[in-house]
Amino acid sequence: MASLWRAALGGSRGAEDMGGGVEFWSNPERAGWLTKQGEYIKTWRRRWFVLKQGKLFWFKEPGVTRASVPRGVIPVASCLTAKGAEDVLNRQFAFELSTSRETMYFIADSEKEKEEWINSIGRSIVQHSRSVTDSEVVDYDSTRHHASADQP
Repeated sequence: MASLWRAALGGSRGAEDMGGGVEFWSNPERAGWLTKQGEYIKTWRRRWFVLKQGKLFWFKEPGVTRASVPRGVIPVASCLTAKGAEDVLNRQFAFELSTSRETMYFIADSEKEKEEWINSIGRSIVQHSRSVTDSEVVDYDSTRHHASADQP
């Protein structure tokens, strides 16, 4: 299985393919600079991140347009946690995103930005989690209506 870092990376795909139908260039839920650790060579690079519709995209520069091609994307529904990681990395304003298989590290520019990113990503994880599907919600609703209809 491909890692999250490579989940949406691919040869010469265009912005439309890379974004998975998400208009990452307009009205993001959150956008800003973060420093991220590379997957293979563990160097730290400053990238512009955009969170929208359950996907965390990153770019080299902040001037994101329809023609921009993300350097990568993380589907946040695959993540289990977003939490501080200063103690793990021994770096101020550090946080991590974790799945059952891997952990990705980021550094914000301030404590306030770190907390805002963690909160925004956490909300997105909950909103886009696959643990409750539409069919389960429909089944629950129909069961509840049947139960109330059977009562005297």
